[in-house]
Amino acid sequence: MPGLPTGTVTFLFTDIEGSTRLLGRLGDRYAGVLAACRQLLRTSCAEQDGREIGTEGDGFFAVFSTARDALAAAVSAQRALSAQPWPDGADVRIRMGLHTGEAALTDAGYVGMDVHVAARICAAAHGGQVLLSYAAGALLARNLPPGVALRQMGSHRLKDLAEPQPLFQVVVEGLRSDFPLLRTLDNLPNNLPRQLTSFVGRDREAAEIKTVLAGTRLLTLTGAGGSGKTRLALQIVADLLDHYPDGVWLIELASLSVPALLPQAAASVLGVAERPGRPLDETLLEHLRSRSMLLVFDNCEHLLQSCASLVDVILRRCPHVRILATSREGLGIAGELTYAVPSLSVPDPGGVFVPNDLLRYEAARLFVERVMASNAKFRLTEGNTRAVAQVCSRLDGIPLALELAAARANVLTVEQLAARLDDRFAVLTAGSRVALPRQQTLRATMDWSYDLLSESERTVLRRLSVFVGGCSLEAAEAVCSGQGIDEHDVLDLLTQLVNKSLVIADLLGTEVRYRMLDTIRQYAQDRLSASGEAAELQQRHRGWYLRLAQQAAERIVGPEQLMWLNRLELEHDNLRAALDWSSPDAADAERRLRLAGALVRFWDYHTHWGEGRTWLEAALAESRGMASAARTTALEGAGFMAWRQGDLASATALYDESLSLARELGNQKSVVEALVGRGVVAVAQGNLEAATGLFEESLELAQQLEEPWLIAMTLAQLGVVIRWKGDYSKAVALCERSLAMYRRVGGKRGIAYSLRLLGHATRLAGDPARATEAYRESLALFRETADKWVATECIEGLALIANAHGDEARAARLLGAVEAARERFGIKMPRPERGAHDRFGAADLERLKEKDLADVWTEGRTMTLEQAVALALEDH
Repeated sequence: MPGLPTGTVTFLFTDIEGSTRLLGRLGDRYAGVLAACRQLLRTSCAEQDGREIGTEGDGFFAVFSTARDALAAAVSAQRALSAQPWPDGADVRIRMGLHTGEAALTDAGYVGMDVHVAARICAAAHGGQVLLSYAAGALLARNLPPGVALRQMGSHRLKDLAEPQPLFQVVVEGLRSDFPLLRTLDNLPNNLPRQLTSFVGRDREAAEIKTVLAGTRLLTLTGAGGSGKTRLALQIVADLLDHYPDGVWLIELASLSVPALLPQAAASVLGVAERPGRPLDETLLEHLRSRSMLLVFDNCEHLLQSCASLVDVILRRCPHVRILATSREGLGIAGELTYAVPSLSVPDPGGVFVPNDLLRYEAARLFVERVMASNAKFRLTEGNTRAVAQVCSRLDGIPLALELAAARANVLTVEQLAARLDDRFAVLTAGSRVALPRQQTLRATMDWSYDLLSESERTVLRRLSVFVGGCSLEAAEAVCSGQGIDEHDVLDLLTQLVNKSLVIADLLGTEVRYRMLDTIRQYAQDRLSASGEAAELQQRHRGWYLRLAQQAAERIVGPEQLMWLNRLELEHDNLRAALDWSSPDAADAERRLRLAGALVRFWDYHTHWGEGRTWLEAALAESRGMASAARTTALEGAGFMAWRQGDLASATALYDESLSLARELGNQKSVVEALVGRGVVAVAQGNLEAATGLFEESLELAQQLEEPWLIAMTLAQLGVVIRWKGDYSKAVALCERSLAMYRRVGGKRGIAYSLRLLGHATRLAGDPARATEAYRESLALFRETADKWVATECIEGLALIANAHGDEARAARLLGAVEAARERFGIKMPRPERGAHDRFGAADLERLKEKDLADVWTEGRTMTLEQAVALALEDH
């Protein structure tokens, strides 16, 4: 395309909003509407010296030498489109996006990220709306045509772009200027990840999949590893965000190794908390039953049976949920449609191409874009098109293989790449004839990348595969060093692997974590198994995470509590893997017990009750007959999780066994914890006298041990049971002592917890002012502790105080928020029946609603817990 402007240019993308709807309404006349739109756009662009680059579907792409010319063309076109009479009064609206940048110009046209930025800005607009990138807006801000202004729209996440983009809206005198929220990832409910690279090709497949998905409840994208199933799925669902009022949610399964934890993974993504005494999958289904959403189950192949079972029941019981799955094979359930994801289109390796013709093939476009990202000096020319065609063909158009090959373009020419791939494929062709060709091709690419590494790099890559979900530098140094790898060399070797695109370095806060793409990790795991080091590396891995968990268990009750909780959550997949590895060695069973026991408070604070109980009971079964402190701790933890789930019979048996073993071993600290646990169960069973005796015994022992945290915990529980018995002044004194001890220890969750108890006790003792102060101080810690249970209890207490003072509207609003939060998060703690003095009964709730407060109550139910906390903290 000779004569196109170079250097800094401005791109204009447009398309017709609701083109499918218009086509259905206008039928054959739609072609005339499309032609008229294009003619108006061409005229406006030509008047400002713009060059038309191309049209695709209902889209239009042009380029301008200056941003002012591009803006003038866009404004002129929108005015002309607004004045144009359309057949049958059709409402034809065109959205537009402008971006200024320096995209590379090849013989085939413009290539590079700036082109994609302009297209994505256009996609974020509504019909009749013109959006500008920050780069374009900055150039135009002081040089606007008459009657035109810019409105700042803030920063927005756009599909395919790694960083949020600041956007401007063009406001044109006489044209519409008010539009709905931009069609961006920020404004629609979803958890879709940011994409760091552009999406290339797949236009036909994407259109077909959208059509098929619109007509089925379950569509599974199938294909070999590395074929781009996940990337294609994410692109499609990002385009469909505004079709699902309750959002589009990605459930990533690649790092999940235990089938039984699939409901937990889904619940975690959807924010569904476990409810005591109820299976998590039932709670999950209840959450989904009335919602209209799209779920993406990604990488199902290693959990096929569990995925099939869960998806089947969701489809049967949740009529408005649609599911898109990715797997190497279909789920095999009724109603499923499958779509085989093909490789990207590839050129003939023996053909002769000019650049423009070669870039018609998707594999070539992807490869060239990625090479240019890796090597800014690369240009596609007639001299290297043959080598590019050979690389694309030899790699069979598999996206992952192309990406890996392109990553080497900063150290090898495409001709060298083609030659090396030829040699490698020749070796593999002589191997197994029964393996799928694409598997052979992907293996060839991985073998080639692996063979390019030094021996030290290969060793670290293999060993790094033992981590699940990434790792810190300290963990990599501890686990990957030894036997030829010095600990101080690990950082340099990781850096080299990052530079060679085999390892990804993610900046999370102030820490860099290292991870591998799943396909690369699987390849490295195969190499680790072949090396004979796997068993030793698993033990090193478990040792590291056992030390981490034990360190966290000691500090999780102190002032660094939140930091350690966040760190354990970040390492959750690695902790699961460490628990999952087992051997017949008795010492290994002991380590598993110690690891599970060290994670009890983490599982509790983050409401992983079912998962925690599963791991604890597995460790206990493996160590049956063993008498050790670790088993005592695990029994206590399992009893606690059973209590959380409302299984009081199991909780009693587990605590009794723990108490017996602790006394046998002379472990007084464990005796205290078992007594407290047994007392908590007694409270839930309504046996207040027994609970009082257990708490008094545990308090006496805790004081003898001089353990501040144990004393604080026991005082708090004793205060609870005394309050239930109606001695409010004594309950206040016990809560004050507990609070003082928690403040001494420094754990903010403990402080918030004891403040909540003090609020209850002082309110019932007739001191609402002091109760309000305690509740609010506890709520002020919510943003740090994220303790939803304590927050709802405090808000409820403040609602009761408001009601007692005649402010029924405030009480109804707060209680509506509490009710909704408890339902949403599954907050239902086992406890004895409360009297009218401690909580509204059903009759009180109905009376509030009868007093014309139903609307206020409903308004409260629409609030988030964070909003309810803010309302409760307001002076009133």
